Amino acid sequence: MISAYTGTQIREAEQRLLDKGAGAVLMQRAAYGLANAVVRELQRRGERLYGAGVTVLAGKGNNGGDGLFAAALLAGRGMRTTAVLTAGDAHAEGLAAFERAGGRVLRLTPANVAEVSAAAARTGVVIDAVLGTGAQGGLRGPAAALMQKLGRSRPGLVVACDIPSGVDADTGEAHAPVLAADVTVTFGAAKAGLLADPGADFAGRVQVIPIGIEAGLPWPALRRLEPEDLSALLPRPERRAHKYSRGVLGVVAGSSAYPGAAVLACKGALAAGVGMVRYLGPQDVADLVRQACPEIVCSAGTVADTHVQAWLVGSGLDDSDEQQLQRARDAADSGLPTIADAGALPALPDVLAPQVILTPHAGELASLLQRLGVALDRSAVEASTLSAVRRAAGLTEATVLLKGATTLVASPFQDFYSQAEGTPWLATAGSGDVLAGVIGALLAQLGADVGRFGERGIDPDERWAAIAAMAASLHGRAGSRASAGGPVTASAIARALPGVLREW
Repeated sequence: MISAYTGTQIREAEQRLLDKGAGAVLMQRAAYGLANAVVRELQRRGERLYGAGVTVLAGKGNNGGDGLFAAALLAGRGMRTTAVLTAGDAHAEGLAAFERAGGRVLRLTPANVAEVSAAAARTGVVIDAVLGTGAQGGLRGPAAALMQKLGRSRPGLVVACDIPSGVDADTGEAHAPVLAADVTVTFGAAKAGLLADPGADFAGRVQVIPIGIEAGLPWPALRRLEPEDLSALLPRPERRAHKYSRGVLGVVAGSSAYPGAAVLACKGALAAGVGMVRYLGPQDVADLVRQACPEIVCSAGTVADTHVQAWLVGSGLDDSDEQQLQRARDAADSGLPTIADAGALPALPDVLAPQVILTPHAGELASLLQRLGVALDRSAVEASTLSAVRRAAGLTEATVLLKGATTLVASPFQDFYSQAEGTPWLATAGSGDVLAGVIGALLAQLGADVGRFGERGIDPDERWAAIAAMAASLHGRAGSRASAGGPVTASAIARALPGVLREW
């Protein structure tokens, strides 16, 4: 499991070592890791090291010092190194080491921005070491102009030192201009802002370099499940299992306008291994569900009379169908684990419970927050996804999964997950319905299984967020497998799920 922390948490862990006089040691470890990461990336790309050009954009703080020390090490490998001092001043010891190694120093001014940008773009590697985790806001003046020009010219390899300049380490908010990195080499632990949009848009591949502060870190601000977590947490039928012991999921979905949503939600649930699915809904939708999934038991009954372990409500619901909306409300009020998607979101009470998982996209989350008195529109949610999903979970007291390129999950207890295993091709009609089915299937199978989560360091009260994160990871992996780099349909995502599950 990847653990990510706020900039404040990292700095507090560092401070304990700084107070013991270990500042120089921490910086050398960071610089060594950064330099080696640049070398490995060039080797991975099949590019030569000796004679390769490297430009480090160095701010005046410790982040700039890390970059200057790293560039000095690269100069020792025979690389042609240039330091652009973006604030006119620089970390004294780092600059001295860089000059001793034979590096060339340029001081950025308003008059030479275009010249420096052109020269930096021609080098093989640009290291962004301007702003670190303690910076407030974004770049200004000549440094901002330089980053803007470099963003248009796109150097061959951009490596961010600790975090791309302008990205908030705590929230992932991006203060333009931000130079998108191919690789972010971050120190001590991943930063929460690197695993949340829009910060993740600029981070590229994140590589963590241990520097000795790890034992002093607190509970993480954000976590990401990895394959070994899925392998440990996913349900496996016992020898004497039967369909009821493997979980029964109730589904309230679909309408005359969107009948396919019910079909796709049911397909997602079946593919994710649930023992049985009971569908409640209009006759015409039920007929379509039966034709597509003969395994589904269809009924026109009530939630109270339907015996299940979990509910899926909302996919494809029409706000004119009061009977379906009432079923959705009854399911959310049943006390059973419930995934509430799409059409159910406006129909549910403002305050729910942790075992209710809401799955909005950014627009739906904005509408939900506005209903709760928070004046955020879609663009504001997308500009600060982690803050928005945290706020929604706190206000609704439900678990909230925000769909997107990076899927974020927040529990009302303020435990957070970030998953990003998908592909942009997942942005297709019906993909979210399949995800709802996967979440519902896992809720039905794992909702009562408290023990296995504790074994992975997950508080049993937080298991609803972990289950949602598991589903997002599986859905993303299935989408990537079905896509194979090209267009994909929601039905294909569902078909790929069993193969992904077999891997774990």
